[in-house]
Amino acid sequence: MDNDNHVETIVLLSHKSPDSVINVKVEFGEDDGKVLLDAIAERAKKYQPKSKITYRMIQEYVEKKYGLKVHTAYIAEVKRSLGLTMYDAPNAVEELKHPRKYPPKEKVEAITDALKYFEVI
Repeated sequence: MDNDNHVETIVLLSHKSPDSVINVKVEFGEDDGKVLLDAIAERAKKYQPKSKITYRMIQEYVEKKYGLKVHTAYIAEVKRSLGLTMYDAPNAVEELKHPRKYPPKEKVEAITDALKYFEVI
């Protein structure tokens, strides 16, 4: 059997009932014609989602590389200015007590560098 053949499947999840069903039998193991488990595990690693980058990780990176302490509000402002996704904070308020302060240029550059380092941008 030719081991170069492979099949990839894309599945669209929905609440609809299927029009038809195809039964597939897959055998795992080392024998000819069987699927190697190591190969599946290796391929699955490529499709794992990236770990979530936290503000604390960004703060630690900036402090270690630049020696600067950055407030989470500054990180949020930089993300907002870059048009990045902002998640709802559980402690968010309807109205701000003080107007937002944009971070100084050196901190913007350090935060932007951290976002590039963590492949957010």
